[in-house]
Amino acid sequence: MVLTEKETAALKDLQSQEKTCAQKYQKYSEQAKDPELKNLFQTIQKEEQKHYDSLGQVLNGTVPECDCNDSKGKDYSPKATYMSDDNSQDKTDDCFLATDCIGTEKLVSSEYNTDVFVFGEPGVRKLLADIQVEEQNHAEMLYKYKTVNRMS
Repeated sequence: MVLTEKETAALKDLQSQEKTCAQKYQKYSEQAKDPELKNLFQTIQKEEQKHYDSLGQVLNGTVPECDCNDSKGKDYSPKATYMSDDNSQDKTDDCFLATDCIGTEKLVSSEYNTDVFVFGEPGVRKLLADIQVEEQNHAEMLYKYKTVNRMS
């Protein structure tokens, strides 16, 4: 597979975003007070790293397989740590981290939605569409975390 200059630039841009996301989730997992949120951040960090690696494979000429049937967002059921009357600094700080990550996921998902149309290779489009679904699932998981912890 030979990539065009435009395809290569799009992949490098997406890869840069994935690297930043992985770093953000690593830092946020260290900052989060709630063990449930720490675990969620660590899970998402690993998935963002996988996205980065997959994009690197495409840049090297191979398209990794994807399942395109991710239900992690739908199936995620976090345990509540904070109650509605909890006005602690820990809850406030964890709410900030989760809310910030939802915004990040929205932006990254939007980039995949746009960039998928840059590619002529169906396998690459399928991979990018799969990653976009996974980004949406990350946002859903974070939203569910906030909801169960009375943060929304």
